[in-house]
Amino acid sequence: MSDEVKHECGIAFIRLKKPLDFYKEKYGTYLYGIEKLYLLMEKQHNRGQDGAGAAVIKLNPTPGEPYIFRSRSVGNNPIQKVFKEINDHLKEAGYKEKDATLQDALAAPFIGQLLLGHLRYGTYGKAGIEACHPFIRKNNWMSKNLVLAGNFNMTNNDELFNRLIEIGQHPRRRTDTVTVMEMIGYTLDEENENILKAQKAMGKSRKEIAPIIAETLSIEKVLKTSAANFDGGYAMVGMVGNGASFVLRDPHGIRPAYWYENDELVVVTSERPPIKTAFEVSYPQIKEIQPGCALIIERNGEVKEVQVLPAKEKTSCSFERIYFSRGTDTDIYNERKDLGRLVTPEVLKSVDYDIENTVFSYIPNTAEVAFFGMMGAIHDSLNEHKKQQIMGGKLSDEELSKLLSLRPRAEKIAVKDAKLRTFITADTQRNDLVSHVYDTTYGQVKNYQDNLW
Repeated sequence: MSDEVKHECGIAFIRLKKPLDFYKEKYGTYLYGIEKLYLLMEKQHNRGQDGAGAAVIKLNPTPGEPYIFRSRSVGNNPIQKVFKEINDHLKEAGYKEKDATLQDALAAPFIGQLLLGHLRYGTYGKAGIEACHPFIRKNNWMSKNLVLAGNFNMTNNDELFNRLIEIGQHPRRRTDTVTVMEMIGYTLDEENENILKAQKAMGKSRKEIAPIIAETLSIEKVLKTSAANFDGGYAMVGMVGNGASFVLRDPHGIRPAYWYENDELVVVTSERPPIKTAFEVSYPQIKEIQPGCALIIERNGEVKEVQVLPAKEKTSCSFERIYFSRGTDTDIYNERKDLGRLVTPEVLKSVDYDIENTVFSYIPNTAEVAFFGMMGAIHDSLNEHKKQQIMGGKLSDEELSKLLSLRPRAEKIAVKDAKLRTFITADTQRNDLVSHVYDTTYGQVKNYQDNLW
């Protein structure tokens, strides 16, 4: 790898498998997909401090009518801004949910079967609307349109950029998002052209060939070719204009991706809790996309997970596990508790095992679960110490009472009063920012006597 993996984002994808009127009849709204997408994105809002975006594709559109829609926003409350804009577009189109017919839903913007949401948390790279996913590669041929969004950072971006130049392209930017989209898009174009040539040789007209391409296009082949040179951490979602879609995960499993399927839909997110909450399913029902695999949802709704790239040693992003992911996921929660337990021996050693004169606390808020694990291990260590002292049988009543009353002191010393992410701040500003973001609880630590750990 030529560069480090430098930022985190979030994805939310839904593929509705039933006709739109099914959701109106069962759930009372044609906006079922949009409403679920909003919930999935809100449940991952920790991943969207800098921006958010959503895109929708309609299946089987009428020629001449738009079928790909997108909204993006940056700044404060980007998720709310995106969905307000979607609602505004619906109002401008005259769509009224209460009286809407199926024809109204089919004609309305942002009501479709493929829905993609993205949350941007850029600790590296440029900000602004142009940096917000999803990105769209447009073409008048349905099967050449590509909508792409992901949680990724290509560590060999210069190599990918040069490959695009070698095949004759002139990329408009050097960002990894552009290079990845163009690598996939170029291969998608080639696959379209190969089917076109084969069908033309059989005497078919272009009009006859277009639906054949839509039905026979191999997303698996496109990904195996285009992703062969990808190097980095990624979980990316692609939607093709013909209605096919995919979610591709890197061979090391650096970036997370989870999915769930029933007879009504397929859903993919960066974390498990949003799926559990939004669709009221249990964790065992939610699967993890395996390293190097792609979850492919064909145009007809058929779902398959295929090995696109050989899986390598799994090296899940430690930042995800320790800090970034929501702690309500049972695996994340238990891992963070274990981390607290594992650091306990060094913590006790650092305070010379003086529990009586040590105050234990934690910072930031996401360290709370690890703190629970550490405190549990400290209690266990202290109990073992008490057991050994008592079994010695040489304690006076006063000494025994003092020993039994000894317990670790846990206090909330630093309190964050602003929703700021100081780790993305420049080094020269971080110390000053931290001093303003946190308030201190005074009077709990004795000067010149207590340790604070």
